[in-house]
Parts: sequence; structure tokens; C-alpha cells
Amino acid sequence: MATLSTPQNQAGVLSFYDAPEKGPLMGPKALLVAVAIFAILIVVLDHFITASL
Repeated sequence: MATLSTPQNQAGVLSFYDAPEKGPLMGPKALLVAVAIFAILIVVLDHFITASL
């Protein structure tokens, strides 16, 4: 039976994804709250825009 192996030229891909990021860090709860607030804001703005037409 043949076994799968990773080619040597792609061995650094995992270290690329494990590299620490310098961007802002958000927890999953904070991200969900931010997305919910953004979605509510879009719905409210859409309501006011369509009501004024």
C-alpha cells in the first residue's frame, strides 16, 4: 500500500501558518458581538434609507 508523504519544498508551509501575527487580537466572543452589532447597524440603516424613499 502506498503512503502519502509531504514533498520537501512544501515543508515550510506549516511554519508560515504558525507564525505570530502582529495585528489586533480578538477573542471569539468579541468577534461575534462585533459582527452582530455590524449586522444590526446595517439593518437599521437600511430601514431608514428605504423609509425615506
